[in-house]
Amino acid sequence: MIEVAHTSALPARTLQAARALLDDVFAGELTDGDWEHGLGGIHALAWEDGELVGHGSVIQRRLLHGGRALRTGYVECVGVRADRRRRGIGGALMGELERVIASAYELGALGATEMAKPFYASRGWRVWEGPLTALTPDGVVPTPDEEGAVLVLGELDVTGTLTCDWRDGDVW
Repeated sequence: MIEVAHTSALPARTLQAARALLDDVFAGELTDGDWEHGLGGIHALAWEDGELVGHGSVIQRRLLHGGRALRTGYVECVGVRADRRRRGIGGALMGELERVIASAYELGALGATEMAKPFYASRGWRVWEGPLTALTPDGVVPTPDEEGAVLVLGELDVTGTLTCDWRDGDVW
């Protein structure tokens, strides 16, 4: 079963279970900042027999492209418990998040690992081919280390410059 709810509607125990799940999925490499980035938006939670086995969230960000600030649904904190992978849970989670993006945002975006990129590509997400930058307190700064890892969903020329809004931790 997939549950969809805003952060504010989730009990503390559910958020704690989601954090624990993601800590396990990402082998302890999920930072407090990474978790913080996944809060304040809509969560998709996969439950099996009362256990949380998958999580993803979409939060609002502003990405700049072609002189416009695009209201963007940015996907964060997607993970499925190792023993439940390859059963369609990730696709079900993303299906819910993509519905939120389609109904509430101009664009979808996410950062993906090399291993995850084929999964997202199979769902219509496209790798951003142009330069990536971040709007920081010190001005617009190139983020070349992220090139090839940012994917978008929506009708947009993926060869121009894409600039993300500022946030602490990993900006993309």
